[in-house]
Amino acid sequence: MKTITQQQETVIAASSVGQKVRDYQQLIKTRLTALVVFSAAVTYLTAAKGQINWFDFTVLSIGGFLVVAASNGLNQIIERNYDLLMVRTANRPVATNRMSVTEAAIASTLMGITGVVLMGMFLNQLTSLLALASLISYAFIYTPLKRVSPVSVFVGAFPGALPVLIGWTAFSNGISTEALILFGVQFIWQFPHFWSIAWILDDDYKRAGFKMLPSYGKHKNTALQNLAFTLLLIPIGFLPTQEGFTGLTSGIIAMIAGLVMTYFAFRLYKTCDNKDAKRLMFASFLYLPLVQIAYLLDKI
Repeated sequence: MKTITQQQETVIAASSVGQKVRDYQQLIKTRLTALVVFSAAVTYLTAAKGQINWFDFTVLSIGGFLVVAASNGLNQIIERNYDLLMVRTANRPVATNRMSVTEAAIASTLMGITGVVLMGMFLNQLTSLLALASLISYAFIYTPLKRVSPVSVFVGAFPGALPVLIGWTAFSNGISTEALILFGVQFIWQFPHFWSIAWILDDDYKRAGFKMLPSYGKHKNTALQNLAFTLLLIPIGFLPTQEGFTGLTSGIIAMIAGLVMTYFAFRLYKTCDNKDAKRLMFASFLYLPLVQIAYLLDKI
């Protein structure tokens, strides 16, 4: 009868720990969470205009990361049965029972509470309330609505753009016209961003019953609505310059980025092809950090 050596036990234990780490990375969607926190962080720096409180910035980053991670965890708990139906999500830890619903719920709840409390204690109540509103609206309104109607993308755009207001209020403890304009940029950007992804993943989404595309399909009417929102990015991206909040350089960069997005959206309208949807998706990935950094550099 073979026995397990101490070295083998160590390897097994290390493998188990490694799998658990990977499971939590999947649960909280580490890269996506970091991108969302980036949006809040760069907006804080924009609001600060060089007068940065690094302690507050650190609290915002940690608290924001925990709240977004909690939102993603709760999303996967709610959608666990549907995740199994999609190729993209079939290997998620809760869907495959590698992580129990109880474990995921406890972890997500603790992360959410900790993030909200941290921001309330060390930043201000407004920032904490906005973070809580983002978590609740994403996990408990947007998530179940995805199987009901394409209006879910509109609803989800609110928590998706709230990181901008969270970053702004973390510094100023108030919502100004400038903050609302920056919120508007991220709000409008989400439509071509998510619709291009939904176009590419339409078959996968349909298997789970998710209604993500406007007009319920990959056709001209859907592509036209996509094009309309990319066109909106051009004037709204220039608004901070128009209102005198930032300089001309960032306004020009935002307009050029908006025109590039519009070009790819127009190509998608002409072809209704997945290749053009992918081009629009990649353009959208570049648009937001490029424009937000341009606003920041124009404010320093």
